Amino acid sequence: MRYYDQETKTIDMASYLSTLQAADPGSVIVLHNCAHNPTGLDPTPRQWKEIGAIMKRRSLFPLFDAAYLGFNSGDFDKDEFAIRYFIHELGMESAVCLSFAENMGLYGERVGCLILAAATEEIAVNSQSVLESLQRSEISNPPAYGARVAERVLADEGLRWSWFEDIRTMSRRMQSMRKSLYKNLVANLEKLKTEYHIYMAENSRISIAGLNPANVEYVAQSIAAVLNQEE
Repeated sequence: MRYYDQETKTIDMASYLSTLQAADPGSVIVLHNCAHNPTGLDPTPRQWKEIGAIMKRRSLFPLFDAAYLGFNSGDFDKDEFAIRYFIHELGMESAVCLSFAENMGLYGERVGCLILAAATEEIAVNSQSVLESLQRSEISNPPAYGARVAERVLADEGLRWSWFEDIRTMSRRMQSMRKSLYKNLVANLEKLKTEYHIYMAENSRISIAGLNPANVEYVAQSIAAVLNQEE
């Protein structure tokens, strides 16, 4: 499957959907609900509905990689649209790999969890038993400190809303810096009358700069030169 169309700088939906159409029923499909890595391009709600319709019809199992909820756009509801749509609207059994490493500043703690939306209570109980067995055999007991921090924030309404606001502030700051960089890059490229094009996703913390190997060293040296001047 080709996810990114280099020519149009958009998601290659034709390739995406045809791959889903050809997948065997029961296949597990890993989905980035937001901040797609490495392109920064996320499906629109309309495109998510197209993806969901095929996956439900083909009995494909969605496994969401949710590493940046709220931290991508600054809006939790917007970032988790696909997850809620697949589970609540389409009624699909799904798994969500949820991380608090980035959006709670707990990267060194690697805090996260697996959420499984099951069709019946029996499936949920059986699945929990299997997951507990896997957890025990692979890592047994993970460090508790980061998990307790996340639990404290999520359980307290005041702390939770303060956290939402912090996420919004950080997201806006990153978007502002990226847009400023993009604007200045484009302006300077126009002055140089170059045909080189920069692509930057509008509402994602991940982007493709489009640098070829020959440019990387030059760009690094230029950034270092600017930093040295500031000192």
